[in-house]
Amino acid sequence: MDRRKLMKGGLAALAGSSVISAGAAFAAEADSRQRLVRIAKRALGQHTAQIPFQDRVGLADFSAPSWRPRFHLVDMTSGKVSSFLVAHGRGSDPRHTGLLQKFSNRPGSNATSAGAYRTDAEYVGKYGRSMRLEGLDPENSNAYARAIVIHAAWYVGDEMIEKYGKLGRSEGCFAFCEDDRNEVLARLGEGRLLYAGKF
Repeated sequence: MDRRKLMKGGLAALAGSSVISAGAAFAAEADSRQRLVRIAKRALGQHTAQIPFQDRVGLADFSAPSWRPRFHLVDMTSGKVSSFLVAHGRGSDPRHTGLLQKFSNRPGSNATSAGAYRTDAEYVGKYGRSMRLEGLDPENSNAYARAIVIHAAWYVGDEMIEKYGKLGRSEGCFAFCEDDRNEVLARLGEGRLLYAGKF
């Protein structure tokens, strides 16, 4: 057999497999975006009267580990999704595995709460620029009293993952790195839905 033909055939097969792999990855990404849009629509449908602005939704999918971007900003008009790293509460992961084990609404639990939140006013506090959240469901009704907010934290970022393989933990707040916190606050703003759970 002609070696040149054999090599050409092998290269063509490799190129073909690369195209298939890229196509499969694109299809999987599109499916993931559509799934997040469906979850956002369903959550909005359950809280329509309580959410003044429904053009964008924040989704925190705590089924994913902390070393993956699992906070998703969903544009309800275009279907575009932007994803960010976010920490969960130490009461939700007592052994610090990087995986959320449980949700809690109990004061003093230092845990993440599931459910729908309405974004509230920004303020400058212990962690700088932050945003209050109002819990809209029984499983997160204590959010305001527990001071569950969006804020930036030193223990969130790629460097933490590179060093420890996971993010640090909050006391139940949605903690981001500083740059992501700024983008999330700018795009969510006051009066929009943030929905947390395991999807």
